Amino acid sequence: MLAEIDNAVRSTPVREHGMALQRAAAGAALLAAALPAAAVALAVWLTLGRPVLFRQVRSGLGGRCFTIVKFRTMHEHRDAAGALLPDHLRETGLTRWIRRWRLDEIPQLWAIVAGDMSFVGPRPLRPETIASFRALGIARGRVRPGLTGWAQVNGNVRLTDADKLALDIWYIDHRTLRLDLKILLMTIATLLRGERVRAEAVAAAQAHLAARFAGGSGGAGP
Repeated sequence: MLAEIDNAVRSTPVREHGMALQRAAAGAALLAAALPAAAVALAVWLTLGRPVLFRQVRSGLGGRCFTIVKFRTMHEHRDAAGALLPDHLRETGLTRWIRRWRLDEIPQLWAIVAGDMSFVGPRPLRPETIASFRALGIARGRVRPGLTGWAQVNGNVRLTDADKLALDIWYIDHRTLRLDLKILLMTIATLLRGERVRAEAVAAAQAHLAARFAGGSGGAGP
């Protein structure tokens, strides 16, 4: 398959940016967020009941599985056929607000402390989803998943799955400390202004991925 898409877009791991510092920062952030986390836990317990936490196996660096932990923000309500209702029908007004400000992700700081995640990287996905990407799933596993990332600040839920994957691969191939810092700043702007699709970044990522399929060296940045 086209040399497995340039040997899985170079499957060797990408050098991390200061994981020891990231782990220490995540530990400090956990202490600073203790009171907000307690408030969120109480709100979840009062609105959704137990369990307060949501746990699910996700794929990490090199395809190694780990368990992600977040505050639960949805009911388990199902339709007559037993299928879960759409997300927006399982949220409450309060848990929608919690997700809007990403307060449900506070427990994921533990994953950074444990070395399973970093602050910036592709969104952690389920192993079966990664496997469905085939060679690109291997390429995506060259870095640790992150709390925020290039796809998350360029449209996130407003993007197609194909767009998200292209943005993830673009990020991995262009990753620098400067880009990570840019993404962190863009994350703050996204929280304040809401999610918006940055068409130029999506187009650059798609062009980069197409160049890989064609055997080229990749496209330019946004």
